[in-house]
Amino acid sequence: MPPHRRNYSAEFKEEAVKMVIETSRPIAQVAKELGIHDATLGNWVNAYRRELR
Repeated sequence: MPPHRRNYSAEFKEEAVKMVIETSRPIAQVAKELGIHDATLGNWVNAYRRELR
């Protein structure tokens, strides 16, 4: 059986990205604190940065 895919609210994603952007902390550190995979948070941060361009 494939692993269950979690859905995160827009608010959760926004707060997680802010934790990385505003504090300049490493994505891996923030992801570990939030209990999510660092690649997932990295994708959210990259999407946020693309939107700013």
